[in-house]
Amino acid sequence: MPKPPLQTANLRRPEPSPNCCKGRVPNASPLKPAIPPRPHSGIPAFSLALFAAACALALASTGCMVGPKYRQPVAVAPPIFKEDTGWQPAQPADTLPRGKWWQVFHNPALNDLEDKLTLSNQNLKAAFQAYEQAHEAVAIQRSALFPSVSLGGSAMRAQQSSNRPFGNALGTGQYSDFQLPGAVSWEPDLWGRVRHQVEASRENAQASAADLEAASLSLHAELASDYFELRGLDLQQQLLDATVAAYEKSVVLTRNRFNGGLDSAAALALAQTQLETTRAQQIDNGVLRAQYEHAIATLTGQPASSFSLPPAPLSATPPNIPVGLPSDLLQRRPDVASLERQVAAANAEIGVARSAYYPALNLTGVGGTESTRLGTLIQGPSTLWAFGLSATEAIFEGGLRHAQNRQAQDAYDQTVALYRQQVLQSFQDVEDNLAALRILEKESSTAQTAVTDAQRSVTLSENRYKGGLVDYLEVITTQSIALADERSLASVETRRMTAAVFLIKAIGGTWDTTQLPRD
Repeated sequence: MPKPPLQTANLRRPEPSPNCCKGRVPNASPLKPAIPPRPHSGIPAFSLALFAAACALALASTGCMVGPKYRQPVAVAPPIFKEDTGWQPAQPADTLPRGKWWQVFHNPALNDLEDKLTLSNQNLKAAFQAYEQAHEAVAIQRSALFPSVSLGGSAMRAQQSSNRPFGNALGTGQYSDFQLPGAVSWEPDLWGRVRHQVEASRENAQASAADLEAASLSLHAELASDYFELRGLDLQQQLLDATVAAYEKSVVLTRNRFNGGLDSAAALALAQTQLETTRAQQIDNGVLRAQYEHAIATLTGQPASSFSLPPAPLSATPPNIPVGLPSDLLQRRPDVASLERQVAAANAEIGVARSAYYPALNLTGVGGTESTRLGTLIQGPSTLWAFGLSATEAIFEGGLRHAQNRQAQDAYDQTVALYRQQVLQSFQDVEDNLAALRILEKESSTAQTAVTDAQRSVTLSENRYKGGLVDYLEVITTQSIALADERSLASVETRRMTAAVFLIKAIGGTWDTTQLPRD
């Protein structure tokens, strides 16, 4: 089969474009370049070309970066949570609001307090300013990628001494010196030192953003926990108030029986003792409530002396909180994300340390005008200029660079270990609160049964006492058991609510790593 003819269309020399001759001297021969006009600045053309070539070489060299490429550390995650046996695997926080996670409790008072914390908490504002500083540090490091340009000016009038060496030969008159200089200095980022510093600052800024969210999550969770603790104390206060009222009636009944000769002075003393003991518990409950109220005031940015919450006994039950898979925590926990970003920053610092092994190049240029008369300062003959290129390379530093590289590597390894430990801690936090919710639910059911039985026992004992079948000691015993069971149930219900709060905190609330700033 004959070969196809050689296609030569693409081998022809391209025709010059209409714009290719712009700037050419008119009527110049295409075979002989036109001689350009002599520059008026006094700067040799070959020097400008050399300087331009040096700049181009420096710019071309800035693509080289030394240092390891970042890879996220591997953190082993179990396939499921051991304690999460009651729910099917689901996307994390399916039932939580996408923004304000505390709204899942459907408590308007809590919602209002959480909003005030967001606006007025001083620790949260401090964390935000820390992030702002880290964000500005990125711009500071990035500025080193660009030349430094300065412009100045000076004016001087001087009188030469006639007694200086060779004074007569050099002249003794007065003279003026006016200068208008400018300077440019630039160190091209040949080996990526500055770019690694920018990268480290950017990762630290992202870590600071995650720290801000971790602080916000912690503060909001602390407020919710304190709020439910306070409402649990309100529930106990309600129980104590009702118990004191019942004991007061018992004292009246016992006193009437004593006055009627149906009961002893010992029984009356027991009834009064029980009443006063319960009153002491009633008063003591207010101390802890006041402390939680003061803590809530501080968290919401208000003076404790001017803040109060009216009593509202706890009546809520924990919501259902799907926790998702353990691997989701690597993306949902802001404290884990912060340490992962710190690992990335430490990796960039290794590149900074390694760049010290390579020579540093510096380009400098000075230009301006100088004259003895102000009127000729901006004329052509007054022009001055200079430019230069320097390179430095350390030959011997006593092992300094090697130690700095090892230090950067050790800092990276340390941060990796802290990151992996925090991942393990996050798994523990979720397991702890899942176990608390599971066990406390069973305890609540048992405590409720105990309260029901104790109340029935109190009713029977009081009826037997009124009928003269038993002494007052049995009544006191059953009443004390009933009060203890009721307070225990109130404590369990409070712990269930706080465990729900801490479980939401443990899974990262409604935050994930997509909310990290990318600039």
